[in-house]
Amino acid sequence: MPDSAVPYDIIVIGGGVNGAGVARDAAGRGARVLLIEAGDLAQGTSSASTKLIHGGLRYLEHYEFALVREALKEREILWGIAPHIIWPLRFVLPHRPGLRPRWLLRLGLFLYDHIGGRKKLPATRSIDLHRHAAGAPLQPQYVHGFEYSDGWVDDARLVALNARDAAAHGAKIRTRTRAEQLRCEDGLWVVEAGDDRGHHYRFAGRSIVNAAGPAVLDLLRRADAEPDYAMRLVRGSHIVVRKKFEHDYAYFFQLPDGRIFFAIPYERDFTLIGTTDLDHDGPLGEVKASDEEIAYLCEGASLYFRTPVVPANVVWTYSGVRPLIEDGSGRPESATRGYRIDVDLDAGAPLLTIYGGKITSYRHVAEHAVDELSDHLEAVSVKRWTATAPLPGGDFPTDGAAAFKAEIKLAHPFLPAATIDRIVKAYGTEARVWLGAAQDWDALGGEIAHGLSAAEVDWMMTREWARTTDDILWRRSKLGLHFSPDEVAKLAALLDAKYPLPLPE
Repeated sequence: MPDSAVPYDIIVIGGGVNGAGVARDAAGRGARVLLIEAGDLAQGTSSASTKLIHGGLRYLEHYEFALVREALKEREILWGIAPHIIWPLRFVLPHRPGLRPRWLLRLGLFLYDHIGGRKKLPATRSIDLHRHAAGAPLQPQYVHGFEYSDGWVDDARLVALNARDAAAHGAKIRTRTRAEQLRCEDGLWVVEAGDDRGHHYRFAGRSIVNAAGPAVLDLLRRADAEPDYAMRLVRGSHIVVRKKFEHDYAYFFQLPDGRIFFAIPYERDFTLIGTTDLDHDGPLGEVKASDEEIAYLCEGASLYFRTPVVPANVVWTYSGVRPLIEDGSGRPESATRGYRIDVDLDAGAPLLTIYGGKITSYRHVAEHAVDELSDHLEAVSVKRWTATAPLPGGDFPTDGAAAFKAEIKLAHPFLPAATIDRIVKAYGTEARVWLGAAQDWDALGGEIAHGLSAAEVDWMMTREWARTTDDILWRRSKLGLHFSPDEVAKLAALLDAKYPLPLPE
């Protein structure tokens, strides 16, 4: 028997950014929604991005103007609904003689400024790197450059907040539950699933959304359905080193092989460098940066920074597999970042599959997907809503973060400035709930380490589906970069003592 006598309108399979976005959009339109994720929310590709909300400047070279325009439009929409986890970032693009000429860079940036409806973000300007603050860490041969705007995002929290808002609108979120078999019976999809504790479930739904990301084709096979597109799995790896510069600018660097990569301020004390683009043919559960990728990123960064970057400087790496639509591109970096949505009715009930996409376009992808399902399901309203409704904690103006930090400091003077900055950027106005009237760490259950309190852990465990130290330290926060092994063990002991499984749903 299904877990409920009433079938779900939509069963979303995949707890990455597209799946969480669809669950939020559909639940807000009145649908009865279930989201199933085999691991933790954002455990795969959606926590392994370069953490950017951007149009994709380099895609202009491949004439993907529609893709860039769509992403640029989304850039300010997302900033407006999530000003805590998304914020503007100024990038510096040094001109490297012998590569793309300055006039071509300026033309590309002119298009970038104008084709996406930029309103609040500042425009591009030419800079003298010998006078500009961002020029100081660079080698002296870099003289000319450009400064332009894009956005930063806490990618894993973007997923968690979409899931939270989906749940607030009535959706059921089940993590660590794998969809093992899908079949259509009497006009309904039946999903046989099992969780990581050995429990078996049977869910019934009027439609399925396949948002499995890199596993999209595997899920279609479990549903005995044929794919409409071939997929190309491309691995992107990043390295993190101790910070290479003191200012707040990020860098967009060109390499002699024609590729580009970024160097970005990261978690106060670090610099994030990436990404690579390599075809991935290994298991999806074992994705990590190879020695060759680490060396490639170090060598590329060393072409620009005065102080070389070597593999011994790397304190952390992470990698993700991007599911790209196979378009015949010879090089992985040339493959389209666009998306396709297909609705298959052959089984007797809708099976909607999302192919491809990028994190900046997730809200638009979700909106498109739910629009498609509204044609087949009476329970789904056609009224769109997600472009203006804030994500949880994002109900303050895009220029209001400084004032909100000041409010938190006044209310909780014991909190260090770095902790206030992290809390505001993670939770926004929802921080008021778990901070309460606390005037010391004891009121928050004690500090575990580096500004992480027992009260914050409780919020993650009971409100954000966290279960393990990795969930807390590497996805709900990036405090794993700061925690020592002894501090991780202290957190693990707290979880074992206070949160015996199963957690409340």
